[in-house]
Amino acid sequence: MWQTLLTPVDLYCERVGPELWAEPVNALTNLAFLVAGLWGVREVRRRGTGIFAEVLAWWVVAIGVGSALFHTFANHGTVWADVLPIAGFTLAYTLFNLRRFLGMKWGKAIAIFVAFYAVTGLLTWAVPDWLRQASNGTTGYLPPFLALAFFGVLVAAGGNRAGWYNLAGSAIFVVSVIFRMIDPLVCGSFPLGTHFLWHILNGLMLGVLLAAAARFGAPKV
Repeated sequence: MWQTLLTPVDLYCERVGPELWAEPVNALTNLAFLVAGLWGVREVRRRGTGIFAEVLAWWVVAIGVGSALFHTFANHGTVWADVLPIAGFTLAYTLFNLRRFLGMKWGKAIAIFVAFYAVTGLLTWAVPDWLRQASNGTTGYLPPFLALAFFGVLVAAGGNRAGWYNLAGSAIFVVSVIFRMIDPLVCGSFPLGTHFLWHILNGLMLGVLLAAAARFGAPKV
């Protein structure tokens, strides 16, 4: 088992070998997540938005740490340090939308949450293999994109400006996904690749989402 977890993986253009520091730019650009997360912590505390919002901000820091670990020690074990914090934040921010921005009770929020991810999970599973491979695996990020777009529309329609932050985040996410998709395609002409831009833009996107949480996510009294 341990041998399997420590097996090196090579997923991105910048990495050309299993060495420790083979993806310096991909590793260092995870600072974008740390900056966004720590800024979010400061904003949440300054505005007194509460513990749920602060947990989201620290979660963004964890995304940066996990991704940096993966791009430094690229193996089957550190893949989980990269993937799990992203998945966790996606789920938590959806609940934040439902509870804080839409003001739903826990029962209704959980029901919509489960139904939404059941549908988006099924859609993601139904993506054909050729499209999954052609997109460099980015179809796996369909649920978080749909969450930002769908709940952004609902929140905005409900009169909460946080919805527009969700929609802005979804627009940034589209651009970042494009850079993740084309990374293996540009290796011949641009050996550095474009995955580092995925990090920078996603750091910006998460900063936008944390700004919404800090400004509009205070608990309803």
